[in-house]
Amino acid sequence: MLHHISISVKNPQHVANVMAEIMHGKVMPFSPNPGGYMLLVGDEFGTGIEFYPLGSELIPDRWEGQAGFQLNEHPANYTSVHAAISVPLNIEEIERIGAREGWRVLPCSRDGAFDVVEFWLENRLMLELLTPEMTAKYLEATNPERLEQRANSVAGVNVRR
Repeated sequence: MLHHISISVKNPQHVANVMAEIMHGKVMPFSPNPGGYMLLVGDEFGTGIEFYPLGSELIPDRWEGQAGFQLNEHPANYTSVHAAISVPLNIEEIERIGAREGWRVLPCSRDGAFDVVEFWLENRLMLELLTPEMTAKYLEATNPERLEQRANSVAGVNVRR
């Protein structure tokens, strides 16, 4: 179970507020990393996203033996980090918000197994948003039995549990 994820963006407060609109959550400052904000959905899982200033790096043993933050003055513009997130909105609502922000929004199929909406925060970091209909198809495609069948057909071997 994933409870929260942390990502860095150019404008943490603004991006957190846009995602709070999409996920029907609340935003609060994230004090461990100055300039950061946390979106909390308020569900039974404690779902949240921490939005850090672009260039934030988490370093082991940085603060009293624990991980702490430092700022990289030359961060990469793109990253492989992304997340699939179920949201209560439909495609048209997601597209409207993306258009308002000037951010790329692209409905896509992932190998025909399920669909997502690529939602590019600040046109640099992708989140795969799943509408309620997409979430049902995603959960069907990723249930353990289906994954085992798919792995067996791709690899030609039996997957052991």
